[in-house]
Amino acid sequence: MNNLLKQVIDENRKYTNYGQVASYIPELKNAKRSDLGICIIDKDNKIYTAGNYNTKFTIQSISKPIVLAMALMDNDWTTVFSKVGMEPSGDPFNSIMKLETNDTKKPSNPMINAGAIVTTSLIKGSSLEEKEERMLQFFRRLANNDSIGINYEVYKSEKLTGDRNRAMAYLLKNDGFIDGDVEEVLDLYFKQCSIEIDCVDLARIGINLAMYGIDIESKERLISEKVSRMVKTFMVTCGMYDASGEFAVHVGVPAKSGVGGGIIATVPRRFGVGIYGPALDSKGNSIGGIHILKDLSEELELSIF
Repeated sequence: MNNLLKQVIDENRKYTNYGQVASYIPELKNAKRSDLGICIIDKDNKIYTAGNYNTKFTIQSISKPIVLAMALMDNDWTTVFSKVGMEPSGDPFNSIMKLETNDTKKPSNPMINAGAIVTTSLIKGSSLEEKEERMLQFFRRLANNDSIGINYEVYKSEKLTGDRNRAMAYLLKNDGFIDGDVEEVLDLYFKQCSIEIDCVDLARIGINLAMYGIDIESKERLISEKVSRMVKTFMVTCGMYDASGEFAVHVGVPAKSGVGGGIIATVPRRFGVGIYGPALDSKGNSIGGIHILKDLSEELELSIF
């Protein structure tokens, strides 16, 4: 497996020349465009790596399915889905248009920014600090890594330049989809996006989702099976922004990308996959990572369809 991963990294690194690192968050511009790494963890807890797999990067939108899982465990499902929808949007992840033009004004799904801000607002806690600590502990448990923390340089960069997300949040508050203090919700959202991880952390989260919420080492249930299935369904239908349909055809596994260059993929009862490649395509997905997953899906017959 290690030889296969090295091969797909070497064969697909050329695609990084055709992508660009994210620049709308200034701190993300510091990423090295040619970086490309992968980790796969299988159901027997065997770990395989290649490339820049241990480079640290911020999780960005890959946090969305994990925070959705928290929101679903913290709240009645009827409450959650009265505030955020279940349908692919067909629009860019940071689009604000349908918050005004939809009849309901409800965000289309939890994988776009507007929907994710809503799910973040549903995290339970008596204070912002308690919510932040609960969130960090949940990520640490899923990744089996107590050292996971927030990159405060990226967090400050996101907070200073997050006017589009701020506009969304105030619209959502105005229309009754967010309760409480908008700036506190945004602060938690910017922090969740700024959690720093590597490919091994992502693969570990991915295999725990692949095993329907049961940690493969401790055998502890971290997420209910019902929540795990729901989260993976959203990853299939909405996880790769407005390229989700094409990705489902060519790769066929639940996955979620982030503009920090990460992709998490989960192959039910088989693998968790973590990829890092900060050169992004026009949809905001890691261009090298997409090509790697296409090759691996064909070689290892990963598609669940």
